[in-house]
Amino acid sequence: MSDNAIFPGDKIASIEEYEAGYNTFDDGDMVRAATVGQKDINKTTRTVSINHPKMLSIPKDGDIIIGTVVAVMSSMIAVSIDYINGKPTTSKVECICGTRNLRIRNVALVNDIVTLKILSHLNGTIHAGISEPELGVLFTKCRKCGGKVVTMRDAIKCTDCSWIDERKLSSNFGKSDFFNLRD
Repeated sequence: MSDNAIFPGDKIASIEEYEAGYNTFDDGDMVRAATVGQKDINKTTRTVSINHPKMLSIPKDGDIIIGTVVAVMSSMIAVSIDYINGKPTTSKVECICGTRNLRIRNVALVNDIVTLKILSHLNGTIHAGISEPELGVLFTKCRKCGGKVVTMRDAIKCTDCSWIDERKLSSNFGKSDFFNLRD
């Protein structure tokens, strides 16, 4: 790589000078790099970006993502992003989604496939939401026996052991065409 290579976390510009663009984030004081690459300053739009030969897929505010739940905490879930706006990504970036405001005990469990909407990038963390009807769990299995589940109003029921569980289901739950395969 050349002498002016930028690495993740490097300070690129002050937020008073430029706004964060592609592959960058605002840490509240500075614009920092989110990936390895070359700095690209656009003086007309006053944004700074990082050009990377293999562009990392970092979702922007408002993007719809599909991912796998990797951790469940008391008031949030962590999701590994697999698709951004229906396009596959291999960057394995993670986001967090607050679940405190939902009245469901188990919004999602580890290994559930969920769809979320990106709300913001704050302090190097991608924040997502799950409150809209089309957002939520797209695919899950029974937590007791691992069997297939079907919907029952706002819950799911296992077809093997009849266990009933509560999840924040997407309006697209059970549809196998929830993402586009490579074009």
